[in-house]
This record gives sequence, C-alpha cells and structure tokens, in this order.
Amino acid sequence: MEGLDTMVTRSTRVLMALVLGLSLLALSSACGGGKGPPPGEKTPPKQHVSKGDEGTITGSVAYNGTPPAPIKIDTSADAVCGQKNPNLETEDNKVANGKLANAFVYIKDGKLADGTKLSENGWPTPSDPVVLDQNGCHYVPHVLGIQTNQTLKITNSDPTTHNIHPSPKFNEAWNQGQGQGAAPIEKKFPREEKLIPVKCNQHPWMKSYIGVLKHPFFAVSAADGTFTIKGVPPGTYTVVAWHEGPGEGTTLPPKQVTVTAKGSATADFAFGAATASTGSSLEMMPALEVPMVGRH
Repeated sequence: MEGLDTMVTRSTRVLMALVLGLSLLALSSACGGGKGPPPGEKTPPKQHVSKGDEGTITGSVAYNGTPPAPIKIDTSADAVCGQKNPNLETEDNKVANGKLANAFVYIKDGKLADGTKLSENGWPTPSDPVVLDQNGCHYVPHVLGIQTNQTLKITNSDPTTHNIHPSPKFNEAWNQGQGQGAAPIEKKFPREEKLIPVKCNQHPWMKSYIGVLKHPFFAVSAADGTFTIKGVPPGTYTVVAWHEGPGEGTTLPPKQVTVTAKGSATADFAFGAATASTGSSLEMMPALEVPMVGRH
C-alpha cells in the first residue's frame, strides 16, 4: 500500500504542475505575452516603406453658379475684434473667379501598386505640429488636415481671450480658454474623424474644421481652388472632396485616379448650389476599438 500511496502522490504532483503551467501560459497570453495581438484587437498595420517613387494628385475645386455673398460680422461684443479686424466676414464660401477655397480633399481608400490596400499600410506620424491660430478673431486656417496622434498646436495672436471648443463625435471633446500671451494649447486626436467642427464660445462667429486621417494623403484647396496631395505611392485610389455647407457639409461623389511611379494624377471637383442638396453629408470614420476583458 505504501508504494501505491507514493505513486498516487507523484501523479497528483504531476497533475498539479501541469495545471499550474497551463494557468501561467493563459495568464501570459492574456497580458500580451504571446506573439499575436490580444483577442479582439486588430494586428497593427505594417509600416509602409518608401521606395522613392511617390507621385502626386493635383486638381482644382470650382464653384458653379453664383455663390452666396459673404456677410459682414458684427463684432461689437468685443471691441478688440473690431479694432484688429474691422472687415471681418463669414468664410462659408470663399470663391474667386469661380474657384473655391477651403475644400478638404483626401484619399478615401484604394490599393497600392503592390496590391495592398491603403488601410493595410501604416504611415508614420509627423513630428511637426499642425498650427491653428486665432488671429483677428477668426481661425487660421479655416480648414486643416492632421494625422491621428499628430500634435495640434493652438495659438492666440489676439489681445483678447478665446475659448476653443472642438465638438468631435469619436474623439474626446474639450473646451479650453486661452488668454492673450498664453502658452500654446497642444492636443491630439487618436481616432480618424472627418471633419471636426471647432468654435469659440467667446466669439460665436468663429469656426474651423479639422480633418483627422490615419494617412497623410490630404490637402485643402487654396484661394485659387488648387490643391496638391504629395508623396502618394503608385497605385489606384478613390479621392473625395468635402466642403462645409448646410448641416454637416457636402461630400461630392468620389473620383478614381491612378498614380504612376513619380507621376501625377488629376482630380477636379465642382461644388455649387445644386450640390448642397444632392451631395452626401459629411462622413465620420471612427477607428474601431474593441474593449478588452481581463486585459492587464
């Protein structure tokens, strides 16, 4: 019986060691010790490596018809605004010679020449910040683009206090005052979102829009309506253009372009009174994030 008891004891110890080993393995996997991503999380996209053969997408944005006339803004609520910028007007439609400024043009999706999807590639976050200035009691620029997790640097060039208030749907909302001579406010947007409206609670006429993308392939049309999207790898892409308007703005039907090695593709767009009623509303694209249960 003693030998039998010894065998049972040894078997019990082996079984307990096996259970302990499996438990430690499961714990290590749950805490990210495995080679793959934790359950429920997507594998991070592979970082794109430049081949030095990038091209560009260029074009112009027109406005068909007679644009609404800008409206002079009553700044009497803050005398400083009137003194610094006495001719302040609305910027909803800045049109010159039939060309529209402040349209946000970007690559929505597509495939690179190597067959990978745009979304399957990772793009480095620029180290330089994007600056949004408050100057003359309006935002400069009126529309801007930024990559996810890139720094947005907000400055105040006015001798008065502003109150910056972005209203995102998928990023964290915030509302912060900034007085004359105050240090810049620096923020980041971790999720893709097109586009985030920004207002000033102190001066309700002030507004701006921020387009947040995971990649750097976007541009804003200049005063003459032209735009250039630089550093585009060879491939075939869907390009869209957005401009503010009623509701959440107007996004025109997409255009497909093919960029050859060190080549340039063209995409022209046209807004106008008709597109305000036929164009689709602003597209909001959050990054899908699944909460982890029991993650360490």
